[in-house]
Amino acid sequence: MRTKKFVYNSITTVAYQIILMFAGFITPKVMLKYYGSEINGLVSSINQFIVYFNLVEVGLSGAAIYALYKPLADNDYRAINGIVAAAKRFYIKSGYIFVLLTIGLAIIYPMFVTSNILSPINIGLLVLIIGVNGALEFFTLAKYRVLLSADQRTYVISLSSIVYRIFDTLIVVVLAIRKVNIVVLRLVALLSIFLRSFFLMSYAKTKYKFLSYDEKPNYDALDKRWDVLYLQILGVIHTGAPIVVLTIITNNLKLISVYVIFNMIIDGLNRILSIFTSGLSASFGDVIARDQKSILQKAYSEFEFFYYIAITIIYSIAFITIMPFIRIYTKGVTDISYDIPLIGFLFVLNGLLYNIKTPQGMLVISAGLFKETKIQTTIQGVIAVIVGIILTPFLGIIGVLIGSILSNLYRDIDLLFYIPRNVTELPVRKTAYRIVRMLMSVIVIWIPFLFIEINPTDYISWVANAAIVGIYAIIVVFVINFIFERNEMINIYKRISGIIIH
Repeated sequence: MRTKKFVYNSITTVAYQIILMFAGFITPKVMLKYYGSEINGLVSSINQFIVYFNLVEVGLSGAAIYALYKPLADNDYRAINGIVAAAKRFYIKSGYIFVLLTIGLAIIYPMFVTSNILSPINIGLLVLIIGVNGALEFFTLAKYRVLLSADQRTYVISLSSIVYRIFDTLIVVVLAIRKVNIVVLRLVALLSIFLRSFFLMSYAKTKYKFLSYDEKPNYDALDKRWDVLYLQILGVIHTGAPIVVLTIITNNLKLISVYVIFNMIIDGLNRILSIFTSGLSASFGDVIARDQKSILQKAYSEFEFFYYIAITIIYSIAFITIMPFIRIYTKGVTDISYDIPLIGFLFVLNGLLYNIKTPQGMLVISAGLFKETKIQTTIQGVIAVIVGIILTPFLGIIGVLIGSILSNLYRDIDLLFYIPRNVTELPVRKTAYRIVRMLMSVIVIWIPFLFIEINPTDYISWVANAAIVGIYAIIVVFVINFIFERNEMINIYKRISGIIIH
């Protein structure tokens, strides 16, 4: 059953990530073409502040999912209802805080941002409209989302998100082509959010008929929420701090647009990689809750090996092809230059370092080690923010990227030792060798293209070039790993074959 759910989750996640990737490429392109870099940077900046406001609930979400692992494994409906009832009450309180923060931002943000296109009142309205999505999550959907995630049914969330993303993109494209005011455009796009909400609520009420919010709330089960908050802050800092720092320090919306376009590519790559981790946190959480140590060690080792192969191939291709893609994507945009190879290199390097710790970070969540990793999480966040603030006035985007790179590097080293010692009890040396081998593979793949120029003129020729690079990368990675970890490769092959056959 665990494998069956994993397959469902993986397939729908693949579909969702493909949709998301296309939408992620289409929407900014349309925004740049019809509204320019300034509006693109403005919307991205507001979105990032709203993401920060979601921090009022993220600790709750992670703690509730972790608390539900065991009662779901035991089919203990009373315990499930107690946790969900407590989560609902916390979500409503968090929702009120979120709404107040959004209203505050709508008042304050226009005072700090200068736009030649939108008036301060319209900027404030844009903040409120973008904030509606988050408010809807707190008051209606969040309690169902944590239950579906803990029950390894993220495929339901993926399907509802696919519907939402398709309709949202269609609305944005159609209205942008008609050059509708950006405030009106975002207002109409809210229709797609209501569609997703209806889909998720209908499924949850049908599937979990035993669900009752009249059960006595089990607040003790969510006592890890503040510890989870720390962990979640880390993720938000990594994705959001650069834009916030650039907004406050440079007040340059076009510079933010440059950051957003490069980040869009790395975000797309990370979404592809999330296909391999979707639902796995809950699966490993289930194994840990049952205290199945040998199963945990074998499954985790195979996953780590597979994931490092995946990021080696994907990020090797990215190092070589990111700038040709940027040149094609921003062709015709003249209000600021996007052709900056050093920024492209640093973005890809940061993405690679971010992903090295993904297998270990997943186990932190699965094992509920939120409180135990507080200090490390804090140090990582401080590095990213402080270094970014110090360097950005002198180096701009490069400054915030250096902060993120140093921050990820610290966390990679920390988790390399922490997880074997506290969760898997596997040798550190094995993971360290894999990381070194991965980095050496990336260099081996990249070296020939320092002498071979890739210069596609359109998307089709870019895809052809990327495919050739990809085939070369797969061959190199396969040969190197076959030499050093042949048995692990065979185990991975058997596991994948078993999933496909059954």
